[in-house]
Amino acid sequence: MVGSHIGIGPKQVKSGGVITGADIRRVFHDPHGNEIVALNNVNLHICPGEFVSLVGPSGCGKSTLLRLITGLDSPTDGELFLDEEVIKGPHYERGLVFQDPTLFPWLNVYDNVAAGLHARGIYREKKSDVAEYIQLVGLNGFEKSYPHQLSGGMAQRVALARALVNNPKVLLLDEPLGALDAFTRMQMQDEILRIWEERGTTMILVTHDVDEAIYLSDRIVIMTPRPGKIQEIIEVEIGRPRSRNHPDFFRLRSKILETLHFAKENEPLHYYL
Repeated sequence: MVGSHIGIGPKQVKSGGVITGADIRRVFHDPHGNEIVALNNVNLHICPGEFVSLVGPSGCGKSTLLRLITGLDSPTDGELFLDEEVIKGPHYERGLVFQDPTLFPWLNVYDNVAAGLHARGIYREKKSDVAEYIQLVGLNGFEKSYPHQLSGGMAQRVALARALVNNPKVLLLDEPLGALDAFTRMQMQDEILRIWEERGTTMILVTHDVDEAIYLSDRIVIMTPRPGKIQEIIEVEIGRPRSRNHPDFFRLRSKILETLHFAKENEPLHYYL
């Protein structure tokens, strides 16, 4: 489906938040005062519980769009909404996980996960949630471990738990698995899917990995080179659980690579990260 809106069909209605935006434009200026248009005329409507991936060439504005939804940056023009409320800054209802886990090195696993609750002044009443989310991400027994004692995959599990303990309506994932080895990455993809299916949180993922986007997503948004626009939206009409070796998986991968102009005529398609 070609267009500039993201939606969800009747197959899935969950309890996550709704993200909408109209005519989103973000302009930066270089040291000489020249305009750099990162995003232009981006319209979106992401429905409750939808899992959406943003893919496109480097510099196309994927992470910029994620930062706007998070509230870490503001559009030059247009407005973004969470459940009809204008996004004006960061808020616990919009959790964010980066490629780097960015854990506090002086805090153990338990205290890293609890940090957001302390910051909001609700730790005492929500104390039991810390153990719940540590269990959710499979880190029981590691509560007293420090970041330097964890593997990369375990550190990302802590980052996920830290974002989820605030019970966000939307979880934003900025290439959170990019630094992991292939085996750990696939394990973490399954963990993210399990949490998504259990919690119903709306998830928006930035990734350069086409296979990852297909494996996880309801819809894949392909963005153009700068200035970033939505070039095409592809619905992943493959049942769950998904097999990476299914012919439909291969066909969809080929279609996306062709759309991204990675495929060359009369040459075999390859897998690109």
